[in-house]
Amino acid sequence: MSEFESKVYPKSPFGENVPGIPTGRDVEWEPLIDYRRNGVSENTIHGAIAWYSGDQLIHSFGGNVLCFGRSMMKLFYVKGFANELDAVTNWQQKAISVSSHNGSAEHVEAAQSLLSESEWGLMQTPLDLPLVQFGRQVRRPRRWFNNSSGHHAALLAGCRLKGWSRVGYNLPSHPVFKEYMKVVGRYLGKDWRPLRIARDGDGLPTVSMTVNELARCYAGLAKNRSEDWIWEAMVRYPDLVGGFNRLDTTVMKSANGKVIAKEGADGLLGMAIDHPDYPQGLGVVIKIAHGWNPQATWYLARGILGVLGIELRNPYPLKRQKAFLVPGIVPACFTSELEKVKTWDEWDPDHDRWYFNPEDMQL
Repeated sequence: MSEFESKVYPKSPFGENVPGIPTGRDVEWEPLIDYRRNGVSENTIHGAIAWYSGDQLIHSFGGNVLCFGRSMMKLFYVKGFANELDAVTNWQQKAISVSSHNGSAEHVEAAQSLLSESEWGLMQTPLDLPLVQFGRQVRRPRRWFNNSSGHHAALLAGCRLKGWSRVGYNLPSHPVFKEYMKVVGRYLGKDWRPLRIARDGDGLPTVSMTVNELARCYAGLAKNRSEDWIWEAMVRYPDLVGGFNRLDTTVMKSANGKVIAKEGADGLLGMAIDHPDYPQGLGVVIKIAHGWNPQATWYLARGILGVLGIELRNPYPLKRQKAFLVPGIVPACFTSELEKVKTWDEWDPDHDRWYFNPEDMQL
Protein backbone atom coordinates (compact mmCIF):
# COMPACT_ATOMS: atom_id res chain seq x y z
CA MET A 1 0.00 0.00 0.00
CA SER A 2 1.36 3.43 -0.97
CA GLU A 3 1.88 6.26 1.53
CA PHE A 4 -1.11 8.10 0.01
CA GLU A 5 -3.36 5.07 0.34
CA SER A 6 -2.32 4.56 3.95
CA LYS A 7 -3.59 8.06 4.75
CA VAL A 8 -6.88 7.62 2.90
CA TYR A 9 -7.95 4.12 3.88
CA PRO A 10 -9.28 3.37 7.38
CA LYS A 11 -6.84 1.76 9.77
CA SER A 12 -9.47 -0.49 11.34
CA PRO A 13 -12.73 -2.16 10.25
CA PHE A 14 -14.25 -0.61 13.38
CA GLY A 15 -13.68 2.87 11.94
CA GLU A 16 -11.82 5.86 13.29
CA ASN A 17 -12.86 8.00 16.24
CA VAL A 18 -12.62 11.64 15.18
CA PRO A 19 -13.10 14.26 17.91
CA GLY A 20 -16.30 16.25 17.34
CA ILE A 21 -17.72 13.86 14.74
CA PRO A 22 -19.99 11.22 16.30
CA THR A 23 -20.53 7.94 14.52
CA GLY A 24 -23.88 6.23 14.18
CA ARG A 25 -23.02 4.18 17.26
CA ASP A 26 -22.69 7.34 19.35
CA VAL A 27 -26.06 8.82 18.39
CA GLU A 28 -29.12 8.28 20.56
CA TRP A 29 -31.41 7.15 17.75
CA GLU A 30 -35.05 6.72 18.74
CA PRO A 31 -37.67 4.33 17.37
CA LEU A 32 -39.91 6.30 15.00
CA ILE A 33 -42.24 3.60 13.71
CA ASP A 34 -42.64 -0.14 14.15
CA TYR A 35 -44.41 -2.82 12.14
CA ARG A 36 -46.41 -5.38 14.09
CA ARG A 37 -47.89 -8.73 13.16
CA ASN A 38 -50.84 -9.57 15.38
CA GLY A 39 -49.53 -7.14 17.97
CA VAL A 40 -45.91 -8.38 18.01
CA SER A 41 -43.30 -5.93 16.77
CA GLU A 42 -41.34 -7.47 13.89
CA ASN A 43 -39.50 -4.47 12.48
CA THR A 44 -38.59 -1.16 14.13
CA ILE A 45 -37.37 1.87 12.18
CA HIS A 46 -35.05 4.19 14.11
CA GLY A 47 -34.14 7.74 13.29
CA ALA A 48 -34.21 11.39 14.29
CA ILE A 49 -36.64 14.25 13.73
CA ALA A 50 -36.31 18.02 14.20
CA TRP A 51 -38.89 20.82 14.10
CA TYR A 52 -37.66 24.41 13.71
CA SER A 53 -39.45 27.75 13.44
CA GLY A 54 -37.41 30.84 12.64
CA ASP A 55 -34.27 30.47 14.77
CA GLN A 56 -36.05 28.48 17.50
CA LEU A 57 -35.88 24.72 17.96
CA ILE A 58 -39.47 23.54 18.51
CA HIS A 59 -38.90 19.82 18.91
CA SER A 60 -36.04 17.32 18.62
CA PHE A 61 -36.38 13.56 18.84
CA GLY A 62 -33.67 10.95 18.29
CA GLY A 63 -30.68 13.19 18.84
CA ASN A 64 -29.16 16.07 16.90
CA VAL A 65 -27.58 13.73 14.36
CA LEU A 66 -24.73 14.88 12.12
CA CYS A 67 -25.27 13.87 8.50
CA PHE A 68 -24.93 15.19 4.95
CA GLY A 69 -27.82 17.23 3.52
CA ARG A 70 -27.36 15.66 0.10
CA SER A 71 -30.15 16.42 -2.39
CA MET A 72 -32.25 18.16 0.26
CA MET A 73 -29.94 21.14 -0.21
CA LYS A 74 -30.31 21.52 -3.97
CA LEU A 75 -32.74 24.37 -3.35
CA PHE A 76 -29.98 26.34 -1.64
CA TYR A 77 -27.52 25.73 -4.47
CA VAL A 78 -30.06 27.13 -6.93
CA LYS A 79 -30.82 30.14 -4.72
CA GLY A 80 -27.37 31.42 -5.65
CA PHE A 81 -28.56 31.69 -9.27
CA ALA A 82 -32.23 32.62 -8.68
CA ASN A 83 -31.97 36.16 -10.05
CA GLU A 84 -30.02 35.17 -13.15
CA LEU A 85 -32.27 32.23 -14.04
CA ASP A 86 -35.56 34.00 -13.34
CA ALA A 87 -35.91 35.90 -16.60
CA VAL A 88 -34.60 33.19 -18.93
CA THR A 89 -36.42 30.07 -17.67
CA ASN A 90 -40.03 28.88 -17.69
CA TRP A 91 -41.76 27.23 -14.73
CA GLN A 92 -40.91 23.69 -15.86
CA GLN A 93 -37.23 24.57 -16.16
CA LYS A 94 -37.30 26.21 -12.74
CA ALA A 95 -38.85 23.10 -11.17
CA ILE A 96 -36.39 20.67 -12.77
CA SER A 97 -33.48 22.81 -11.48
CA VAL A 98 -34.13 21.68 -7.87
CA SER A 99 -35.19 18.13 -8.72
CA SER A 100 -34.03 14.63 -7.95
CA HIS A 101 -36.19 13.26 -10.72
CA ASN A 102 -37.10 9.75 -11.81
CA GLY A 103 -35.48 10.10 -15.24
CA SER A 104 -38.67 9.88 -17.29
CA ALA A 105 -39.00 11.44 -20.74
CA GLU A 106 -40.55 14.66 -19.38
CA HIS A 107 -37.72 15.02 -16.87
CA VAL A 108 -35.00 14.56 -19.48
CA GLU A 109 -36.73 16.98 -21.86
CA ALA A 110 -36.99 19.69 -19.21
CA ALA A 111 -33.38 19.21 -18.10
CA GLN A 112 -31.98 19.31 -21.64
CA SER A 113 -33.93 22.48 -22.43
CA LEU A 114 -31.84 24.44 -19.91
CA LEU A 115 -28.78 24.18 -22.14
CA SER A 116 -28.07 24.40 -25.84
CA GLU A 117 -27.13 21.09 -27.40
CA SER A 118 -23.56 22.30 -27.83
CA GLU A 119 -23.35 22.70 -24.03
CA TRP A 120 -24.60 19.24 -23.12
CA GLY A 121 -21.08 17.83 -23.04
CA LEU A 122 -20.19 20.13 -20.13
CA MET A 123 -22.51 18.32 -17.73
CA GLN A 124 -20.69 16.06 -15.28
CA THR A 125 -23.45 13.96 -13.71
CA PRO A 126 -22.51 10.27 -13.43
CA LEU A 127 -23.91 7.87 -16.02
CA ASP A 128 -27.15 6.40 -14.73
CA LEU A 129 -30.44 4.71 -15.54
CA PRO A 130 -33.90 6.11 -14.72
CA LEU A 131 -34.92 5.63 -11.09
CA VAL A 132 -38.36 4.39 -12.20
CA GLN A 133 -38.82 2.43 -15.42
CA PHE A 134 -42.11 1.19 -16.79
CA GLY A 135 -42.40 -2.09 -18.67
CA ARG A 136 -39.45 -3.91 -20.17
CA GLN A 137 -36.92 -1.33 -21.19
CA VAL A 138 -33.39 -1.91 -22.35
CA ARG A 139 -31.37 1.26 -22.00
CA ARG A 140 -27.76 2.19 -21.63
CA PRO A 141 -26.78 4.55 -18.83
CA ARG A 142 -26.82 8.23 -19.75
CA ARG A 143 -25.99 11.42 -17.88
CA TRP A 144 -29.47 12.80 -18.52
CA PHE A 145 -31.08 9.84 -16.74
CA ASN A 146 -29.22 10.77 -13.56
CA ASN A 147 -31.68 12.21 -11.05
CA SER A 148 -29.56 15.38 -10.75
CA SER A 149 -29.29 16.20 -14.46
CA GLY A 150 -31.75 19.10 -14.24
CA HIS A 151 -29.90 20.51 -11.25
CA HIS A 152 -26.51 20.31 -12.97
CA ALA A 153 -27.92 21.86 -16.14
CA ALA A 154 -29.31 24.77 -14.13
CA LEU A 155 -25.96 25.35 -12.41
CA LEU A 156 -24.19 25.36 -15.78
CA ALA A 157 -26.75 27.82 -17.17
CA GLY A 158 -26.29 29.98 -14.09
CA CYS A 159 -22.53 29.97 -14.50
CA ARG A 160 -22.88 31.18 -18.08
CA LEU A 161 -25.20 34.00 -16.98
CA LYS A 162 -22.80 35.06 -14.20
CA GLY A 163 -19.82 34.93 -16.54
CA TRP A 164 -18.12 32.16 -14.56
CA SER A 165 -16.00 29.45 -16.10
CA ARG A 166 -17.89 26.18 -16.28
CA VAL A 167 -14.75 24.08 -16.03
CA GLY A 168 -14.74 22.37 -12.67
CA TYR A 169 -18.17 23.72 -11.71
CA ASN A 170 -18.68 20.64 -9.52
CA LEU A 171 -15.55 21.16 -7.40
CA PRO A 172 -15.43 22.79 -3.94
CA SER A 173 -12.87 25.30 -5.27
CA HIS A 174 -15.35 26.69 -7.84
CA PRO A 175 -17.48 29.83 -7.30
CA VAL A 176 -20.63 27.61 -7.44
CA PHE A 177 -19.76 26.04 -4.09
CA LYS A 178 -18.57 29.30 -2.59
CA GLU A 179 -21.88 30.93 -3.51
CA TYR A 180 -23.75 27.97 -2.02
CA MET A 181 -21.89 28.42 1.26
CA LYS A 182 -22.86 32.11 1.31
CA VAL A 183 -26.51 31.12 0.90
CA VAL A 184 -26.31 28.58 3.73
CA GLY A 185 -24.64 31.24 5.87
CA ARG A 186 -27.71 33.44 5.51
CA TYR A 187 -29.75 30.71 7.20
CA LEU A 188 -27.29 29.39 9.79
CA GLY A 189 -25.16 32.45 10.46
CA LYS A 190 -22.21 33.90 8.58
CA ASP A 191 -19.73 32.24 10.93
CA TRP A 192 -21.16 28.74 10.43
CA ARG A 193 -18.73 26.21 8.98
CA PRO A 194 -19.25 22.53 8.15
CA LEU A 195 -17.19 19.88 9.92
CA ARG A 196 -16.85 17.86 6.72
CA ILE A 197 -17.20 18.43 2.97
CA ALA A 198 -17.72 15.30 0.89
CA ARG A 199 -18.48 14.39 -2.70
CA ASP A 200 -22.18 13.69 -3.23
CA GLY A 201 -23.46 10.88 -5.42
CA ASP A 202 -23.99 13.34 -8.29
CA GLY A 203 -20.45 14.72 -8.01
CA LEU A 204 -21.25 18.04 -6.31
CA PRO A 205 -19.88 18.94 -2.87
CA THR A 206 -22.18 18.16 0.06
CA VAL A 207 -21.51 19.44 3.57
CA SER A 208 -22.19 17.90 6.96
CA MET A 209 -25.06 19.39 8.97
CA THR A 210 -27.01 18.34 12.00
CA VAL A 211 -30.68 17.45 11.67
CA ASN A 212 -31.49 20.61 13.65
CA GLU A 213 -29.49 22.75 11.21
CA LEU A 214 -31.25 21.19 8.24
CA ALA A 215 -34.63 21.90 9.87
CA ARG A 216 -33.58 25.50 10.50
CA CYS A 217 -32.71 25.89 6.83
CA TYR A 218 -36.12 24.56 5.83
CA ALA A 219 -37.86 26.87 8.30
CA GLY A 220 -36.10 29.69 6.49
CA LEU A 221 -37.44 28.45 3.17
CA ALA A 222 -40.98 28.74 4.52
CA LYS A 223 -40.39 32.16 6.08
CA ASN A 224 -38.77 33.57 2.91
CA ARG A 225 -40.93 31.68 0.42
CA SER A 226 -41.71 34.86 -1.55
CA GLU A 227 -38.12 36.03 -1.99
CA ASP A 228 -37.69 34.07 -5.22
CA TRP A 229 -39.46 31.62 -7.54
CA ILE A 230 -38.34 28.32 -5.97
CA TRP A 231 -41.41 27.73 -3.77
CA GLU A 232 -43.87 28.52 -6.57
CA ALA A 233 -42.03 26.43 -9.15
CA MET A 234 -42.09 23.36 -6.89
CA VAL A 235 -45.80 23.60 -6.07
CA ARG A 236 -46.69 24.35 -9.71
CA TYR A 237 -44.80 21.33 -11.07
CA PRO A 238 -44.30 18.82 -8.23
CA ASP A 239 -44.10 15.93 -10.71
CA LEU A 240 -40.91 17.42 -12.13
CA VAL A 241 -39.29 17.65 -8.69
CA GLY A 242 -39.54 13.90 -8.07
CA GLY A 243 -42.02 12.02 -10.18
CA PHE A 244 -44.38 9.08 -10.10
CA ASN A 245 -44.93 7.63 -6.62
CA ARG A 246 -42.23 9.80 -5.04
CA LEU A 247 -42.84 11.00 -1.51
CA ASP A 248 -41.81 14.63 -1.96
CA THR A 249 -44.01 14.95 -5.03
CA THR A 250 -46.98 13.39 -3.21
CA VAL A 251 -46.55 15.68 -0.21
CA MET A 252 -46.60 18.79 -2.38
CA LYS A 253 -49.60 17.64 -4.39
CA SER A 254 -51.50 16.86 -1.17
CA ALA A 255 -50.67 20.13 0.59
CA ASN A 256 -52.10 22.50 -2.04
CA GLY A 257 -49.21 24.95 -2.00
CA LYS A 258 -48.68 24.99 1.77
CA VAL A 259 -45.65 22.68 1.79
CA ILE A 260 -42.56 22.15 -0.31
CA ALA A 261 -40.79 18.85 0.28
CA LYS A 262 -37.50 17.39 -0.87
CA GLU A 263 -36.05 13.95 -0.46
CA GLY A 264 -32.36 13.56 0.26
CA ALA A 265 -30.13 10.53 0.30
CA ASP A 266 -29.52 8.76 2.50
CA GLY A 267 -32.73 8.63 4.55
CA LEU A 268 -33.71 12.32 4.59
CA LEU A 269 -36.96 14.18 4.00
CA GLY A 270 -37.17 17.95 4.44
CA MET A 271 -40.48 19.82 4.59
CA ALA A 272 -40.87 23.62 4.61
CA ILE A 273 -44.38 24.37 5.85
CA ASP A 274 -46.49 27.52 5.58
CA HIS A 275 -48.73 27.36 8.67
CA PRO A 276 -50.56 30.19 10.46
CA ASP A 277 -49.34 29.01 13.87
CA TYR A 278 -45.72 29.49 12.75
CA PRO A 279 -45.34 32.96 11.19
CA GLN A 280 -41.54 32.54 11.19
CA GLY A 281 -41.91 29.45 9.00
CA LEU A 282 -41.85 25.80 10.02
CA GLY A 283 -39.16 23.35 8.95
CA VAL A 284 -39.42 19.63 9.72
CA VAL A 285 -36.69 17.14 8.83
CA ILE A 286 -36.87 13.35 9.11
CA LYS A 287 -33.68 11.29 9.13
CA ILE A 288 -33.95 7.48 8.93
CA ALA A 289 -31.03 5.80 10.68
CA HIS A 290 -30.48 2.92 8.25
CA GLY A 291 -30.97 4.95 5.07
CA TRP A 292 -33.79 5.70 2.68
CA ASN A 293 -37.04 3.94 3.51
CA PRO A 294 -39.86 5.58 1.52
CA GLN A 295 -42.67 3.58 3.10
CA ALA A 296 -41.69 4.31 6.71
CA THR A 297 -40.94 7.96 5.91
CA TRP A 298 -44.30 8.21 4.17
CA TYR A 299 -46.11 7.11 7.35
CA LEU A 300 -44.08 9.56 9.43
CA ALA A 301 -44.80 12.44 7.07
CA ARG A 302 -48.51 11.54 7.14
CA GLY A 303 -48.53 11.73 10.94
CA ILE A 304 -46.56 14.99 11.12
CA LEU A 305 -48.59 16.75 8.45
CA GLY A 306 -51.81 15.31 9.85
CA VAL A 307 -51.43 17.10 13.20
CA LEU A 308 -51.00 20.33 11.22
CA GLY A 309 -54.26 19.79 9.35
CA ILE A 310 -52.74 18.54 6.09
CA GLU A 311 -53.91 15.14 4.89
CA LEU A 312 -51.42 12.89 3.13
CA ARG A 313 -52.67 9.60 1.79
CA ASN A 314 -51.31 6.37 3.20
CA PRO A 315 -48.80 4.43 1.12
CA TYR A 316 -49.84 1.09 -0.25
CA PRO A 317 -51.62 -0.93 2.48
CA LEU A 318 -49.74 -3.43 4.61
CA LYS A 319 -51.68 -6.66 4.30
CA ARG A 320 -49.95 -8.63 7.06
CA GLN A 321 -48.00 -6.18 9.18
CA LYS A 322 -49.39 -2.89 10.49
CA ALA A 323 -47.43 0.32 11.00
CA PHE A 324 -47.57 2.14 14.34
CA LEU A 325 -46.14 5.61 14.98
CA VAL A 326 -44.14 6.64 18.05
CA PRO A 327 -45.70 9.69 19.81
CA GLY A 328 -42.31 11.44 20.04
CA ILE A 329 -42.28 12.27 16.33
CA VAL A 330 -44.39 15.37 17.14
CA PRO A 331 -44.21 17.92 19.98
CA ALA A 332 -46.16 16.84 23.08
CA CYS A 333 -48.90 19.39 22.37
CA PHE A 334 -49.81 17.40 19.21
CA THR A 335 -49.90 13.92 20.74
CA SER A 336 -53.69 13.75 20.99
CA GLU A 337 -54.01 14.85 17.35
CA LEU A 338 -51.44 12.25 16.26
CA GLU A 339 -53.64 9.53 17.78
CA LYS A 340 -56.32 10.43 15.24
CA VAL A 341 -54.06 9.91 12.21
CA LYS A 342 -54.52 6.27 11.23
CA THR A 343 -51.73 4.41 9.49
CA TRP A 344 -54.23 2.16 7.77
CA ASP A 345 -57.25 2.65 5.54
CA GLU A 346 -60.78 1.43 6.17
CA TRP A 347 -60.49 -1.08 3.34
CA ASP A 348 -57.12 -2.42 4.47
CA PRO A 349 -57.73 -6.16 5.05
CA ASP A 350 -56.50 -7.83 8.23
CA HIS A 351 -54.49 -10.87 7.14
CA ASP A 352 -52.05 -11.17 10.02
CA ARG A 353 -53.96 -13.57 12.28
CA TRP A 354 -56.53 -16.32 12.63
CA TYR A 355 -59.57 -15.57 14.72
CA PHE A 356 -59.45 -18.07 17.57
CA ASN A 357 -58.40 -18.13 21.20
CA PRO A 358 -55.00 -19.85 21.58
CA GLU A 359 -55.95 -20.81 25.13
CA ASP A 360 -58.73 -23.03 23.75
CA MET A 361 -56.34 -24.86 21.44
CA GLN A 362 -55.77 -28.51 22.31
CA LEU A 363 -52.17 -29.64 21.77
